[in-house]
Amino acid sequence: MKRTVIKIDEELCNGCGNCVEGCHEGALQLINGKAVMISDLYCDGLGACIGECPVGAIELIEKETEPYNEIAVMERISPKGTKVIMAHLKHLKDHGEMAWFNEGVNWCNQNGIELDLSSLSESSTENLKPLNQGVSQLQQWPVQLHLLNPQAGFIKGSDLLLASDCSAFSHGAFHTQFLKNKALAIACPKLDSNTQSYVEKLVSMIDDSKINTLTVLIMEVPCCGGLLKIAKMARERAHRNIPVKSIVMSLKGEILSENWV
Repeated sequence: MKRTVIKIDEELCNGCGNCVEGCHEGALQLINGKAVMISDLYCDGLGACIGECPVGAIELIEKETEPYNEIAVMERISPKGTKVIMAHLKHLKDHGEMAWFNEGVNWCNQNGIELDLSSLSESSTENLKPLNQGVSQLQQWPVQLHLLNPQAGFIKGSDLLLASDCSAFSHGAFHTQFLKNKALAIACPKLDSNTQSYVEKLVSMIDDSKINTLTVLIMEVPCCGGLLKIAKMARERAHRNIPVKSIVMSLKGEILSENWV
């Protein structure tokens, strides 16, 4: 299957080991002074290690590989102790991967590993709610399409909003009018590189994650139309046929058109 995993540029890697500590799944090891992915099986594709790299040697890529296996990860990291297990579970919950989180917790219960989950009662998405400025409808992280795992738990069975980068800044009620009860992917067809990978990700979201609907929110400027073309191309290539809605906004945030296409 094709999914998101990390790729390490060995020439850039300085062997600092930050990414190894940041990878709670145990997918990375330092070997001969370089960070090495020991097995795609353990890589969840969420990219926590990227922020730990001081030299930019890590990127997310799409490749054919075996599915991520939460049980294999738990079996691998459990000998390292409960602190590592808790860090791993927090990582999953912070990214909205509740199916994997529950699978990991159940494995611990079945194997007699006692955990204090009270510290994980508040998810990171709760912390995304701005104080005294209305309630955020964002239910996930990340949101940029290049960073999204098309088979992430929060994508599966969702109604997906594919929004141009500028649209949220143009409409004051973006969260309540467009984002509520939807998963989110943002992209710019003009400035983003390798937009062909966007088509492949959307196809995977349609076929593998079985999203229900796809809403494309774009601005009236010509370059934004490329995002709708990407969505239509993905639907044409997918085996499943899902409803696609196009919403076009003016530069001042007025809705110019809203149609199923």
